[in-house]
Amino acid sequence: MTDVGTRTAPARRRAVRPVPAGAVIASVALVELSSGITQGFLSPLLKGLTDTLNVTAADLNWISIANLLASVAFTPVLARMGDLHGHRRVLRWNLAIVLAGSVLVGLSRSFPVLLAGQILQGALAGLFPLLVGILRNRADGGDAESRRGISHMVAALIGGLTLGLLTSGLIAGSVDSPTAALWVPAIGVSLALVVTWPLLPESQDRPGGSVDWAGGVLLSIGLVALMLALGLGGTPGWEWTSTRTLATLTGGVLVTALWVVVELRTAEPMIDVRMFRRRNVVVVSLVTLAFSFGFFGLQVAHSVFLGTDPAETGYGFGYGPVAISLGLLPNLLAMAGGALLAPAVAARITDRLTLVTGSALMAVGYGTVLAVHTSAPLFFLGTGLAGLGTGLLQHSTRTLAVESVPHDRTSVGSGINELLINVGGSLGAAAVLTVFAGHTRADRALPDLGAYTTSWVLCVTVCLAGAAASLLYRTPAKDLR
Repeated sequence: MTDVGTRTAPARRRAVRPVPAGAVIASVALVELSSGITQGFLSPLLKGLTDTLNVTAADLNWISIANLLASVAFTPVLARMGDLHGHRRVLRWNLAIVLAGSVLVGLSRSFPVLLAGQILQGALAGLFPLLVGILRNRADGGDAESRRGISHMVAALIGGLTLGLLTSGLIAGSVDSPTAALWVPAIGVSLALVVTWPLLPESQDRPGGSVDWAGGVLLSIGLVALMLALGLGGTPGWEWTSTRTLATLTGGVLVTALWVVVELRTAEPMIDVRMFRRRNVVVVSLVTLAFSFGFFGLQVAHSVFLGTDPAETGYGFGYGPVAISLGLLPNLLAMAGGALLAPAVAARITDRLTLVTGSALMAVGYGTVLAVHTSAPLFFLGTGLAGLGTGLLQHSTRTLAVESVPHDRTSVGSGINELLINVGGSLGAAAVLTVFAGHTRADRALPDLGAYTTSWVLCVTVCLAGAAASLLYRTPAKDLR
């Protein structure tokens, strides 16, 4: 994703103190571990929060939407600031913002306060691009070394998701109220901030230039408006034909179009939209949107499904917080395995076939869940297959995005991919929210089974579209095997 036609001042190289490679890798892994904990700790608590916070299962989807929408606003700005002012410096501020949100989540005893904390925690999407910037500035082994480093980062992220699930599940299962487990992310982020503060090195190469604040603001406003309209469309007060919905949707489209015009006329754009003229950039972007749609769209749904009593609704397994945590493990463990295997798989079968395989595995996995959701073992088999595909795509799309930009734009390249992950996740969560709202009676907190079957069919379809798009990827000549 090189910046076509963009001029930047010569990079400034700064002397930095040497830091042992092992300390850097351990620190980077710890940050991603804390990010995973923050993203995964809520899943075992969701069913209990419907009673504690007096909200419906459909309302809980707003936790994902609020977090992802905030990520859309945070990611491009933090990534660009890291390339300009130093990845470590911006990373410290990034962690501080996430910590503030985690403290607010821990203190929350109402749904609005929980959402406010989730919005601040959305800044964690900026962590990955900044860490990639630190790693790539140190990498002497070229793309192969960078790919290995990113695979370990993704595995650490997924390990954090697993740890967050288990820890919050155990806490919620041993106390009277699930709100005690809301402090789990604050502990993890605090540890990461304290340990990495003295260890991570600062970037040596920094380009001249400035942050495109106008582009960042316009992009954030446009995408947030679009996500709000799509997320609330069809719900009471936000009917698809209502003035509110149509105005928000139209406004989002117009602001996003204005952002494109501004970026084309800016010497140092936040995101150079000209790069989307390239086939591979478009393909990787579409695959990223597709896999994140399914992964984030079903994140809340599967947790609620596992915790729903079949005697009450006719579906689900009636698991408690600890059992929900264990039930989500097949998906996460397979995802970590897929991320670690991805470099070897790509070297063996090419990047294009890795993208196709990952998308196909997700479609098969969700299709299996759709067909056999009454059997717990087969349900977990399906989520495991989907997790394996997600892991392959988590790594592949991130590495291909980074390799497409020069070193002094590493965080921006990675940030674009993280942005697309968040946009795809927002679309998935919004779509599932709409489906759930349409299948939830006014006198019920939980939807009927049709909400889940429709959501699974939708995600299978999107993943198959991602597999079809992957076939259009062309391996660069230098990488032909």
